[in-house]
Amino acid sequence: MTNPLTTDWTGPFGLPPFGAINPDHFREAFDAGLAQAEAERDAIAADPAEPDFANTVAAMERSGRLLSRTASTFFNLVGADSSDALEAIQTEISPRLARYASQTFTHPALFARVEALTARREGLGLTAEQDRVLYLTHRRFVRAGARLDAAGRARMGEIMQRLAALGTKFSQNVLADERAWSMALEGDDLAGLPDFVLDAARGAASARGVEGHVVTLSRSLIEPFLTFSARRDLREKAWAAWVARGANGGETDTAALIAETLALRAERAALLGYPSYAAYKLDTEMAGSPEAVRGLLERVWTAAKARAGEEAERLRALIAADGANHPLAAWDWRFYAEKLRAQDYALSEGELKPYLQLDRVIEAAFDVAGRLFGLSFAPLPDAPRYHPDVRLWEVTRGGAHVGVFMGDYFNRPSKRSGAWSTSFRSQNRLMGEAPVVLNVMNFARGGDGPALLTWDDARTLFHELGHGLHSLLSNVEHPSVSGTSVSRDFVELPSQLFEHWLGEPQVLARHAVNARGEAMPADLIARLRAAETFNQGFATVEYVGSALVDLALHEGAPPADPLAAEAAALAAIGMPAEVGMRHRSSHFQHVFAGEGYASGYYSYMWSEVMDADAYAAFEEAGDPFDPETARRLEAEILSVGGSRDAAEAWKAFRGRAPEPAAMLKGRGLAA
Repeated sequence: MTNPLTTDWTGPFGLPPFGAINPDHFREAFDAGLAQAEAERDAIAADPAEPDFANTVAAMERSGRLLSRTASTFFNLVGADSSDALEAIQTEISPRLARYASQTFTHPALFARVEALTARREGLGLTAEQDRVLYLTHRRFVRAGARLDAAGRARMGEIMQRLAALGTKFSQNVLADERAWSMALEGDDLAGLPDFVLDAARGAASARGVEGHVVTLSRSLIEPFLTFSARRDLREKAWAAWVARGANGGETDTAALIAETLALRAERAALLGYPSYAAYKLDTEMAGSPEAVRGLLERVWTAAKARAGEEAERLRALIAADGANHPLAAWDWRFYAEKLRAQDYALSEGELKPYLQLDRVIEAAFDVAGRLFGLSFAPLPDAPRYHPDVRLWEVTRGGAHVGVFMGDYFNRPSKRSGAWSTSFRSQNRLMGEAPVVLNVMNFARGGDGPALLTWDDARTLFHELGHGLHSLLSNVEHPSVSGTSVSRDFVELPSQLFEHWLGEPQVLARHAVNARGEAMPADLIARLRAAETFNQGFATVEYVGSALVDLALHEGAPPADPLAAEAAALAAIGMPAEVGMRHRSSHFQHVFAGEGYASGYYSYMWSEVMDADAYAAFEEAGDPFDPETARRLEAEILSVGGSRDAAEAWKAFRGRAPEPAAMLKGRGLAA
C-alpha cells in the first residue's frame, strides 16, 4: 500500500493527510527520509565544485525535506495526540535522529566546505540574510563538535544519542504520571466548587470514561480546584499529586534520568571547552553568560520575595479570621488569595469566567491580529485534522494567502500538559513554502454550554497566538531562520507582548461577552485592571524559583541527586515553603524533555523586560493599535525571524537597549 507520508501531499494547502496516516507509516517514512537526507548530505560534501553559498549552504537548507516533513508531523502528534504505538516509535527514532544530526554537523568534508566559505565570507557578495545564515551554520557545526578530533566527535555523537533517549523517556514518564492520577469527587467533596469547575470536572470524568466528577493533573483543572475547593484535605491531596509527577518512584520516576542528563550535558560542554553547560548554552543567547542571567533573576527575586511575604501575612490573617487553626501551606495559597482578591477588588474568577467564552476569546485574539497586522482568519471546517478537537483557519492579508493556523484547545489523556506553539511547515521563500502553525492548549471542557476560560487560560491563548504570529508573519528566504528560530531569550518576546492586548478595555468591551450576549460591564473591566498586580509576589517567586533552580543545576559539577540539589538551591535563596515552584525538576518538561529551555527558563523574564518595554512604545504613541508602531514591530522583529541578530532587531524596533523599569512596574515590584 502507498505510504501517505512519502507521497506528495496534494490536499488543501499541502496539509498532512492525517486521516490516511497510521503509526506504521512513520517507521517506513523515517527510514526513507533518513536515507534520502544522508545521501543528499554526502552529495553536497563530495561536490567537486569549489564551495559557494548556493552549492553548500543553500543546498543544505533544501536537503532532507522528506525527513523534516515526517519528523514535524510525528513529533506534533506525539505531543498533542500520543499513543502507545507512537511512543514506541519515538523511543526508537529519537536516538537515530540525534545520530544523524551529530554525523551531519561533525561531517569533516561538509564542515571543510562551510569553513572555507566562512574564511572568504566578506568577499562572497552575500545578502545580509545569506551572511547571517552562513554565520549561524558555521556556528552550529562548531558547537556540535566539528573541530574535535575523531575520538571527540565520536563521543559527542554518543552523548547526543543518549540525551535524545533520556529526553524522550522523561517526557513519556511525566505523561504516564499525569494519565495515571485522578481523584473522584462526590458529595461533600464538591464543596465550594463553582459551576464552571464542576462542569470541567464532569468533562474530565467523561473523557476518562467514568461517571460523576474527577480532578486530573491538567493545570487548567487542578488550579481552579485548588482555588475554590473548600476541602483543605482534598486540596492537599491534589497538590501532593501535582508536585510529585515524575517523583513517585518506580518505572516513571525521573530522578535517574535527570542525573544522567545533567552529567552528559556537562561532559558535552567540557568537550567544547566551556566550564559548565550553562556557560555553553548561554554563550549564544542575548544574556551571554550565567552571571548576567543570575543578575537579572536575583534583582527580581529580592523584590518579589518581599512582596510575597507581605501577601502571605494577609493570607494568614484571612485564615485566622476564618477561625482555622492551620498554617498557610502551598495548597492553601490560591484558595485564600481568591478570597483576598474578592475582598480587595470585589473581583472573583467566578465573576470573570462567564465573560471568557473560548470562541469569543479566539475571536478577540484574531481581531487584535487583524487590527495590528491586517490579518484575516477564515474557518476551514473540511480541512484534514489529526483529532476532532482541532480547528483550522486560513490566514490571509489583503486577500492573499499567508498560511494556515490550527488550534487544539482541550485537554485529553493523549496530550502532554502545558501549552505550546509549533509548526507543521515553516515559511521560507527558498522553496516557496507558506507556514502551517499549530497552537496547543489544555483547557478544561465545559458542560452543555460554551467552554469558559479562566483569566490565565485566556492569557495563555493570547500568548500562544503571539508565537503563532511570529511564524505566520515570517518573511525570510531560508527555513533555518524562519519565524521562531531565534535566540531562546528572544523567542518569548512576541508571545508575551501579545498578552497585553487581552486586557485592553476596548478589546474586552467588544469580545468579553457572556452566553446571554451581555458584554463585560465597564466596572468589572475597571476592577480587573485595578487588580493586575494582585498576587504578583507569589507569581514571580514561583517562576523565578524555578528559573534559579534550572540555572543552579547546570552550573558547576552535575549533582548525583538532582532533587537534593534542587532543595539546596531553594534553601540558598530562602524559597518560601508556602509558595511552590512553578515546575519541580522531576516534571520540568521545558528543561528535561529536550534541550530547548535547559539553562534557559529565565528567558521568559528576560523577554518580559522587552515585552513590557515594547508595549510601552504603543502607549507612548497614544494608541495600543498605533499603525506605525505595529508596522515597525512586524518589519523589525516578527518578519525577520533569526535572519538578524536579536539585539540588533530589538534596537531597530525600539531605538535603544531594553530597560527593565516597565517590567518591574507591570509586576507591581517597583513604583
